[in-house]
Amino acid sequence: MQEIVLALIAGLVVGLLFAFIKLPIPSPPTISGVMGVVGIFSGYQIYVHFWG
Repeated sequence: MQEIVLALIAGLVVGLLFAFIKLPIPSPPTISGVMGVVGIFSGYQIYVHFWG
């Protein structure tokens, strides 16, 4: 759980930094894009859990 919280904090800091220096974020800029990334990760984890 601590790893997840630290990753979230790091992501927030990086997002704020990118916004401050007016750079595009290094991730999909929409919720649907983020959910696509979550889907890819979930599909990979399901495969590894059941068949890997």
